Amino acid sequence: MGSQSTAKTIFLLASMVGWLIVGAALMYLFPLIADWLISSDRTHVWMESLGRSGYNPMLAWVGGGITLVITVLANIVWYQRFEGKL
Repeated sequence: MGSQSTAKTIFLLASMVGWLIVGAALMYLFPLIADWLISSDRTHVWMESLGRSGYNPMLAWVGGGITLVITVLANIVWYQRFEGKL
């Protein structure tokens, strides 16, 4: 069984958190994406109901987008500098 540095362990955990946030943002955007793709009466009613309860997909667009960019850039930097890949 191999060993890895503490820095790599911390990086992997931070990267995992970033990807979890991106995934959560995509799940939060699912009703909006379904309404765009299917555009049926049912999805319109779903969006109206969610809108009345405070659903705001802008949170997922901004938060998930920023997290995605930071996570991808961090992965690129890590693998270029420390792993010698890419």
